[in-house]
Amino acid sequence: MRSNKLTSYILVAMVLGVITGQAVRELVPDPEWVKSFAANISLLTEIFLRLIKMIIAPLVFTTLVVGIAKMDDIGTVGRIGAKTLLWFVGASAVSITLGMLLVNLFQPGVASGLTLPDAGAVTGLQKSALSLKEFVAHLVPKSVIEAMATNEILQIVVFAVFFGLAAAALGQRTRALIADLDMLAHIMLKVTTFVMNFSPIAVFAAMAAIVARQGLGVLATYGKFIGEFYIGIALLLILLVAAASLVLGRRVLRLVKYLREPTLLAFSTASSEAAFPKTLEQLERFGCSNKVASFVLPMGYSFNLDGSMMFCAFASMFVAQVYGVDMSIGSQVALALTLMITSKGIAGVPRASLVVVAATLPSVGIPEAGLLLLIGIDQFFDMGRTAVNVIGNGIATAVVSKWEGDLQPHAHAEPAAPAKPGAGAGEAPVAEPAVS
Repeated sequence: MRSNKLTSYILVAMVLGVITGQAVRELVPDPEWVKSFAANISLLTEIFLRLIKMIIAPLVFTTLVVGIAKMDDIGTVGRIGAKTLLWFVGASAVSITLGMLLVNLFQPGVASGLTLPDAGAVTGLQKSALSLKEFVAHLVPKSVIEAMATNEILQIVVFAVFFGLAAAALGQRTRALIADLDMLAHIMLKVTTFVMNFSPIAVFAAMAAIVARQGLGVLATYGKFIGEFYIGIALLLILLVAAASLVLGRRVLRLVKYLREPTLLAFSTASSEAAFPKTLEQLERFGCSNKVASFVLPMGYSFNLDGSMMFCAFASMFVAQVYGVDMSIGSQVALALTLMITSKGIAGVPRASLVVVAATLPSVGIPEAGLLLLIGIDQFFDMGRTAVNVIGNGIATAVVSKWEGDLQPHAHAEPAAPAKPGAGAGEAPVAEPAVS
């Protein structure tokens, strides 16, 4: 199938990218040339990510407006929102709690042997302590044009909710407009299909650049910490899938299969945005309601970052351990609660997880300078946490669809296999994702 082939191409591209990056690093003696190579080949990934970003705003807006316009009333929107936030809060609590438990068990910062930066050193990360004013400013757009231009997904969601509710309130008079937006959503999904054909090239370039810059040798220095973090990521996925199985039953395994391609894309590019269009498409193929998927998934990008939440717990306690800061149970609970709050609504910020940690550490007496130990290898953590964010949001969308009674009993048909040479015109057409 076309989807399976693309997944295979992405996996091959990842392996070839690692081999190419390490070969350049080993065979070329000039560090400046290696640095230039990494910068130049990264342009391929940058082009791909820009192509994805040009899709996101119109795709989120059109799918969400169409979904809300077809809901019964404003109470339906409120009910779906309440169920969504219930799952998000629960998943976030599980992520942070598991991270805290594992980092206390593994204690990666104890006897790490790393040379510690001066406790007063500056990380250079743009920190911003959470305030009600800043949260509202981030939540509500002052201009929908600006929100779309900067791909502020949460702000686009807020505007689309108001727009959709207004369209639904006007009834028959907006039917033609909703039909046009529905068609636009289909067009954007078709554009997504075209753009995704370039994903293996972007993945190859991303992996080659990362390995050329950092080298695989960094894994030897930080291998223990990285390995323990990925053990935590694996356990978190098991817990999320187990929790979802209580609602979805055995279909949760099929859901994970459907999310395989966007997850690989998110892992290899360390970008949730790159996976958004494909995730939405795959969820609808799985059988999720369009009105639920187009509402829950964008919200998840700001409020349901399961992998990032676990990393924040790991990184915060790691820095405390390397500096010998004694963290009592009460201090760790306070840290967890602070992370629950400061992590919301920061999607789109570069190095978002590190920014959250940097803003949180001083409030619990941990030197922010310890993050200098992690900035250089953050890409390796970012890949894992981004992949889990995608799976977590996919699971949340499917669960809320099930709670709403809008999950189709059987998944939509997979795309048909490409026609063999000489095949007649009577072959089955390729199934399109349901948008309306």
